[in-house]
This record gives sequence, C-alpha cells and structure tokens, in this order.
Amino acid sequence: MKDLPARRLLLVHAHPDDESINNGATMARYAAEGADVTLVTCTLGEEGEVIPPALAHLAADRDDALGPHRVGELAAAMKELGVTDHRFLGGAGRFRDSGMMGTEQNERPGAFWATPVDEAAAPLVDVIREVRPQVLVTYDPDGGYGHPDHIQAHRVAMRAADLAADPAYGTGAPHTIAKIYWNRVERAVLEAAFDHLRTTAPDIFPGIAAVDDVPGVTGGDAITAEIDGSAYAGAKAAAMRAHATQIVVDDEDAFFALSNDLGQPLLTAEYYELARGVPGSVGGTREDDLFAGLPEAGADAVAETGVDSVREAGAGAVREGRTGAVRDGASGSASGAGPDSASGAGA
Repeated sequence: MKDLPARRLLLVHAHPDDESINNGATMARYAAEGADVTLVTCTLGEEGEVIPPALAHLAADRDDALGPHRVGELAAAMKELGVTDHRFLGGAGRFRDSGMMGTEQNERPGAFWATPVDEAAAPLVDVIREVRPQVLVTYDPDGGYGHPDHIQAHRVAMRAADLAADPAYGTGAPHTIAKIYWNRVERAVLEAAFDHLRTTAPDIFPGIAAVDDVPGVTGGDAITAEIDGSAYAGAKAAAMRAHATQIVVDDEDAFFALSNDLGQPLLTAEYYELARGVPGSVGGTREDDLFAGLPEAGADAVAETGVDSVREAGAGAVREGRTGAVRDGASGSASGAGPDSASGAGA
C-alpha cells in the first residue's frame, strides 16, 4: 500500500463516451495533478447509434462491429485526458450494451442489464481492492436518465463498494471507499448555458435539446461538490471529439450534439452529489475538491482495517433526510427505470 499514489479516484461508467461527457474535465484535472485515475467502463456500447455515414456499417443491425471500434475511441479519449488506467468491467466484451429501456436487447444473453448485480460486481470488487480508491464517482439510482446500463452501473458500483469493504467476501485485502459521489448537473447553470446556445449559435445544429434531456439535472441544493474544469476545457472537448461515432463537437469547443443532432452546451464545471462519506467542507459550502477532508497521505488506514466509522457515515447517515434515494443507492438497490429518452447522454 505504501507505493500507492496519495490520491486515487475510480469512475464507473456504462458506455464509452459517458466518462468524457460527465467527468472529462475532472478526470483531466486529477490526472494532471498526479492522482491515480482509474476508469471502469461496463460495456463496449455496442447498441449505440452511429453518426458518421461512412461508419454506419458498424451498427448492431449491420456488421455489429461498433463495440470494438469504440474501444479505440475510448483509448484516444483517455489519451486526451491523460488517463492511463482504463478498463472494461470483467474484460472487453464481458457485458454487452443492453440498448434502450424496453427493447429486446435488454434480455439478450450477456446483456449488462440482465446480469445479476452480484455477478457483475465481482470483477469491480477486484479492481477496488487493487487500486484502493478513496473516491468513487458513478450515477444516481436512475442512472441519470433511465438507461438500463446506467441504472445497472449504479447498482453494480454501489454493491461492489459494499463487497470490497467486507473482509468475508472473496480474496484480497478489504478496502472501504471513503467518499462516493453521483454525477449531477445544476439546473440553473444548465438553463443559462442553453440560453447562451440559443443566443449565440442557434443554427449550429439542426435543433436544440431541452434541459430535461440532460442526465442528472438537479437543483443546486442537492449538489455538494463543484469542480472547476475551465483549465481542462480543451482536453474535455478533445476527449469528446475522440468519440466520433457518438458525438459532434462544434469548432469552438462550446457545444456538442449526439446522434439526435440536438445541440447542448459543453460544460466545463462538473457537479457532484456526495452519496456516502463525510463532507470535506463546512457550513454547507460546496467542495471544490473531491478529496476534500481526506488525509493527504490517503485513506490506507481505512483500507487496511475497514474502519466502521466511514461505512456508517456512508450508509446514508450523512445525507439522510434529504432523499430516500440516497439510502436506496447506498445499500446497493435502486428504484425502477426512469425515462428512456436517449437525448443528452452517451449510449
């Protein structure tokens, strides 16, 4: 454990491109600062739509070769962000993209959505016990916008966090993650950004998305951390552009669109809700560092002993009273699926 970097961040995402849209600036910042940034992507995104006409043959209903192509896109995106540790859950292709909610792909053999949570969590436990992150970032119980793979990624991440801390589970030294965050977007900030898009570049894309199309939108009172990624805006835009089958970024790196051709603002401030752990700020102010409040040398004492105080605080006590969904997510369960609109999220 003595050879581990002082700060260790783990992100769990459903498909290639989700990480760059949601956390690209955050990942670039911490990688540049010398933190150990590990990305685990749960599927290859085989069921995604394809934007460039020249690559349309990759789609699942034609050559079904999109997944391997997106492996290369993800590698290129991680190079732009300076992230060297990126993995697929259980190995590339172990779990298949489940498609949108209510489609036949949901129940296809090997689909991520159809896999028992504990089965899918097992390889993530191995990653957690290997890299021993103090901070985990994933989705809220609705997966941000109701996509089955996003919901499953939330369930798997939360369950793996529990299992990794349990000395009776599996092999390897147990490890307790000190802080778990869910991806969020502040509604007021997003509304202002959409207003700017309508005012400055209304015709840059065929249409403009709606605020509620964006995953993870919430009021400002739910947000506990705000990461200023303005210094890494170029890296985030370049990483998103690397996912060329899924995303089009405008020439000014200010806006983007998915396969629906609806413009959205490219945000460089990234927002989070602390779901487990002790806040690192006082007086209700937002954290500006996901590692705020943690020992500078890391949390290896917690990792080695499985200190109960962190788990007790993380099991919902910190956030209790704000939302029952936090308690549901902290225990590894989640409510049913939300809306199945594909707008505003990578697939």
